[in-house]
Amino acid sequence: MVAWTGFAIWTCARAERRTTLFFVVDLAWAAGTIAATSLVKGPDFNATIPGFWVMGALLAWAVHWHWKGGLAAAALLSATDLVFRDNIDQANYGNVFLLMIGGPIVGYMCESLQRMADERDAAERAAAAAEERTRLARAVHDGVLQVLALVQRRGAEAGSEHPHLMELGQLAGAQERALRSLIRQQGTFQPDQTDRDLAGLLEELSSSHRVRVEVATPGAPVTVSAHVASEVSAAVASCLDNVATHVGPDAKAWVLLESLPEKVVVSVRDEGPGIRDGRLATAAAEGRLGVSESICGRIADLGGTATLETSAHGTEWELVIPR
Repeated sequence: MVAWTGFAIWTCARAERRTTLFFVVDLAWAAGTIAATSLVKGPDFNATIPGFWVMGALLAWAVHWHWKGGLAAAALLSATDLVFRDNIDQANYGNVFLLMIGGPIVGYMCESLQRMADERDAAERAAAAAEERTRLARAVHDGVLQVLALVQRRGAEAGSEHPHLMELGQLAGAQERALRSLIRQQGTFQPDQTDRDLAGLLEELSSSHRVRVEVATPGAPVTVSAHVASEVSAAVASCLDNVATHVGPDAKAWVLLESLPEKVVVSVRDEGPGIRDGRLATAAAEGRLGVSESICGRIADLGGTATLETSAHGTEWELVIPR
């Protein structure tokens, strides 16, 4: 028992050593020392050889597998203690009671502490994100909004004599209003947990986009959280914007939404000339992060994947988001 105690302490000192095999052997060793009592002391023994030394294995199971592990280990140790006794008195039942209640309670407390730690980490990440949004909002307000306002004003001054400049000014004005709205909202940001129909959102997006889009969705609503719906819709909008920019405003695109039990799959396809090798890496190196952030980054933040297939016959994005 002394030797095993030293080995267990050495093993538990490193996370990579705390394997399932170790915990199983540890519990089996504790049960084995109880079972050996009748051989060493005889069938009329009172106290077992290990006594409450077996609590080490019990608590290890409780910490590792929470209340279920504590309950399983307590049941095994209690059954081993009782099965080898010829006479069971009130003290034996008291010991079993301590085992059966101690394992699940310690396991439950460990699970609660772990959950609280996870919630604390999530809150810290949310606070850091809010601080970063505030910093970016200041930068956008000091630079980007002023430039957009200037472009809008110069475009309006150009008038009908320069329709392209006028259209550019109108687009700049729309983007300025959108950015101002985001800046107003950033101070009151809260994770939105309400559900939305992703199919309806994609249909609305496709009907208002300047590219001709055909949408195929399931017959029933595809319900996801509002945050997931908005991020997926924004990623699809970026895909369609790329079609309009690199294929042309008269291009045609297809959006397919599939709803599966464990994931949602959105495919965006066009029939353009494709993306040449190395183009995306060059764009990212030059600071143009439309693909890496607006598409891949958004989907990665949701725990999903964004896969690109491109050739001379067109480009297709497959966005996979776990439910």
